[in-house]
Amino acid sequence: MTDPPPHILRSDALDNRERILGAARELFAAEGLDVPMREIARRAGVGPATLYRRFPTKQTLVVEAFVDEMRVCHAIVEEGGADPDPWRGFRVMIEKICDLHARNRGFTDAFMSAHPGEVDLAASRQHTLSALAELARRAKDTGRLRSDFVLDDLILMLLAHRGVHATSAAARVAASRRFARLMIQAFQAVPERSPLSG
Repeated sequence: MTDPPPHILRSDALDNRERILGAARELFAAEGLDVPMREIARRAGVGPATLYRRFPTKQTLVVEAFVDEMRVCHAIVEEGGADPDPWRGFRVMIEKICDLHARNRGFTDAFMSAHPGEVDLAASRQHTLSALAELARRAKDTGRLRSDFVLDDLILMLLAHRGVHATSAAARVAASRRFARLMIQAFQAVPERSPLSG
């Protein structure tokens, strides 16, 4: 009897892979990317050898764990770019990106080049940043986004947002939303002093 082709996993191997990815997503979201691989294996209920057989490096596990989040991130940026009002699209994009990052600490680390050697993630990140730059250019053309805004300001915002901590996930999301509103006011050419809730 011959082995199945390498791209077709046996059902037990597929189950192990899904358990590993589930555990990695859960731990990365709660604690960031510093979670040890052994802890991921323990949470998944597999041995370290099984984990490394499926994911030879932590970088490969990170990329696989965040495929869905990268798709959501792309969709958020595309939605902002499709808005006929680029300033509104820019604002909504900031709010949704902050919300995504507040719910998943590990994704922020992954997006912000915690593992720059991963070509797949780097390419996805570059595509997203290019689309963001185009949206920012269009928002500037409306006169609503500061003329001196540069893409690095958004990167700086995401790095600062990484520092948002709270006692619960709900409190972290609420703090993130307030932070996003502060950033939007800072990016606005003539800041509106609308009340900040949350």
